[in-house]
Amino acid sequence: MTIVRHDTKARMSRAVIHNGIAYLCGQVAGPEARHGDITEQTASMLARVDALLAEIGSDREHLLTATIYLKDGHDFAAMNAVWDDWVPTGHAPARTCVCAPMPADELKVEITVTALVIGEYSY
Repeated sequence: MTIVRHDTKARMSRAVIHNGIAYLCGQVAGPEARHGDITEQTASMLARVDALLAEIGSDREHLLTATIYLKDGHDFAAMNAVWDDWVPTGHAPARTCVCAPMPADELKVEITVTALVIGEYSY
């Protein structure tokens, strides 16, 4: 059984692939949106998920699970509005959303996902 670690650093890998399932590390808003509102941060975060999925041979239609961490529960509806536009119809993953502290004060949202790898990934 092969475990493939993608873009591994001392603390973590950006993704780990095992048996055709990819486990992505937590994704947050990019530098351009780090100080934005929840809508901007959610859109940026999901764009980063798209990019990482593409790097490993997957896409949002093959998401299996998603765990969303919100700094403030009052942002739930606004985050969901962006999420609902992003998830392809008929391809919603099993999802959990919880309130949790963020790794930096300016961050409002973080996500972890698992996805099926469908494309080629060079092992």
